[in-house]
Amino acid sequence: MATWDDVRRIAMALPETAEAVSRGLPSWKVRDKAFVWERPLRRADLDALGHDAPTGPILGARVEHLVAKEALLADDPGIFFTTPHFDGYPAVLVRLDMIAIEDLKEVIVEAWLSRAPKRLAQQGLDTPI
Repeated sequence: MATWDDVRRIAMALPETAEAVSRGLPSWKVRDKAFVWERPLRRADLDALGHDAPTGPILGARVEHLVAKEALLADDPGIFFTTPHFDGYPAVLVRLDMIAIEDLKEVIVEAWLSRAPKRLAQQGLDTPI
């Protein structure tokens, strides 16, 4: 089970990452572009998900494109999900209390790569986490 401390440790190990607070919640950015953030479910999300709405901490994570989003959603719907708010947007929601640390690391690194400039992204690929 992953925690916010794991998110912080993994994200902050990536080059030029900064932690910020947006709407009172933590987010992690590379060059002012958010790549992962805390995203509790809102009333509209709960209404849309109904009885399938997960409980526990939720991480929002950028993905490279909508095809990558669909692949994650199909891969493990017990961990990855979305809401109508994110329709057409390259991001997934992650049940933080259900994801393994190694999988979380992959999600965060991929999110960072999707937002970092190319030269910085190459440097990030060379950075051990």
